[in-house]
Amino acid sequence: MGKMSRDKGARVEREIVNCHKEAGVHAERYDARRGQFGAERSYDIDVYWQGKDKAPLCGEIKARKKFPDWLTGYLADNDFLVLRENGRQPLYVVPHEVWIRLLKNEQT
Repeated sequence: MGKMSRDKGARVEREIVNCHKEAGVHAERYDARRGQFGAERSYDIDVYWQGKDKAPLCGEIKARKKFPDWLTGYLADNDFLVLRENGRQPLYVVPHEVWIRLLKNEQT
């Protein structure tokens, strides 16, 4: 991976962590150079949605110039999108506002 890609990844990870903090949900970026949790860790962010004393949700962050049109088209104005490959568990795609509402257990 080139320096520009690494810099972009780190910048987006910090942005996502800050979005959570602004919403009142504690989040931390994992920096492999700090050596947290050993080298086998393969995710970018911890989201402490139940407080710092509880186990976090662990997430991977991917930033792209553009995602496939079908992905954003299917999501459209819905609150979530479910994707499932044959023989695999479903994946849920949710917009940021919905994600924060879920984490904070807010009713609509």
